[in-house]
Amino acid sequence: MTNPTDPLLRYRPWKGELNPPVYASLAMARSSLRLLFRRKVFWALYALALMIFFFFFYAQYLVVWIQQQAASQTVSVGAVPVRLSELTKFLDKLNLNGSPHTFGNFIWFEGHIVMIVLAFAGAVLVGNDFHHGSLPFYLSKPIGRRHYVLGKLLGIGAFINLMTTIPALALFLQAGLLYEWKSYYVDNFPVLLGILAYGLLLTVVLSLLMVATSVWVRRTVPLIMIWSGVFILGRTVANFLVEVQNFSPLWRLVDLWNDLYLIGLWFLQADFGSNNLGSNPEPWQAAIVVTVLCLACLLYLRKRIQAVEIVS
Repeated sequence: MTNPTDPLLRYRPWKGELNPPVYASLAMARSSLRLLFRRKVFWALYALALMIFFFFFYAQYLVVWIQQQAASQTVSVGAVPVRLSELTKFLDKLNLNGSPHTFGNFIWFEGHIVMIVLAFAGAVLVGNDFHHGSLPFYLSKPIGRRHYVLGKLLGIGAFINLMTTIPALALFLQAGLLYEWKSYYVDNFPVLLGILAYGLLLTVVLSLLMVATSVWVRRTVPLIMIWSGVFILGRTVANFLVEVQNFSPLWRLVDLWNDLYLIGLWFLQADFGSNNLGSNPEPWQAAIVVTVLCLACLLYLRKRIQAVEIVS
């Protein structure tokens, strides 16, 4: 039998250096990412997102190659002959030429996969803390409520940048290698800053919205339905009111992803008249809607998390 008076079995205080509570936010962000990386569904959806990236990646090579060929030349796509001029018209719609619209369109298409994964991740990372009673345990530690929220936001933000900002930076690097790299990188340095700003915008807005909705519904299926309503139904309603009913373009403000897209194009310093954007509100009007939404999410999170009883 062990000796109960053995000093090794007694309580021993921590003798190392204590870190401030903000380090707990980093630990929660790290554990959140590990929890996501263990899910096979995440890797399946991430592979789908990579397919979009590789399409843009190789399409930029294709555009440069087409520019070096005769426009009347015909190539075979599988067993179907395609004239290069027709293929150019299709690629021109995506602006795969290293312009600001290239990166704006890439993030636009990536957003569809991001929405699906965030709806899945919200219930796993945040909803389960409320459903299984883990939040009182976290808050009983020497950390504040804001550290808990910050940790979840950092974890979700890292994931968002992994699917949008980092691939967009890779496309920017590739575009400079395809063209005259010295002049491209110098002339398009504001575009690089715009990509970073666009990524920060998505990180803040989508993280806050995801955490708030996850705290509200907690379950995966209702969360997917709410996100579908926000991003799919909102776009459908906006298109119906503006394009069918000929209402004011301000009704497009109900489409949150379009609001983020307009602000992102403004960050990228894109020409709004060169990409057939149609009738849209001004970026500053979209910024007001996004700001109000973020404030509403913060107030809701403050109210819900403060209502949690802490076990001392």
